[in-house]
Amino acid sequence: MTDIPESMKPALASWNDGRGISLWDWTANTGNFSLAVGYTEVFWPRFVAFENYVLMEGFHLEGLRSFERNPEATRESIEQVMNHLHIADIQYCGCPDIAADKLIFLGEQLCEIYTAKLAFQFPDRKFAVEFYHPDNPDDLEDYQLSFFQV
Repeated sequence: MTDIPESMKPALASWNDGRGISLWDWTANTGNFSLAVGYTEVFWPRFVAFENYVLMEGFHLEGLRSFERNPEATRESIEQVMNHLHIADIQYCGCPDIAADKLIFLGEQLCEIYTAKLAFQFPDRKFAVEFYHPDNPDDLEDYQLSFFQV
């Protein structure tokens, strides 16, 4: 069973005359198929091998080339910056229910998902998938996921 973030528990508990609702049932009652389709890009992303890199599909070649011009750049450092995702950016700016516990929950789940997807898609390569927690847990825009080849 999934550990539900504390910030979600009161809302889930208020369903069914206070008897509560599971996360699965809550999603089935409040979600929609358009969002479910959209979330596939986050929860089962497409990766591409390009030259000696593995990058998220849709990367910008100009950005890649600009990072390569840095004399201190390595393949790992370039992949790490090109493949980073701010967890807060999964939703729109100013989304009212953003909370650190939700970002941590999502970041940890995405770490597992990206690790599995990269191993599935590129079984001959090894990757590091990292979830960064900011020093100040209230810096909600700074929770980030990234990956690179090792």
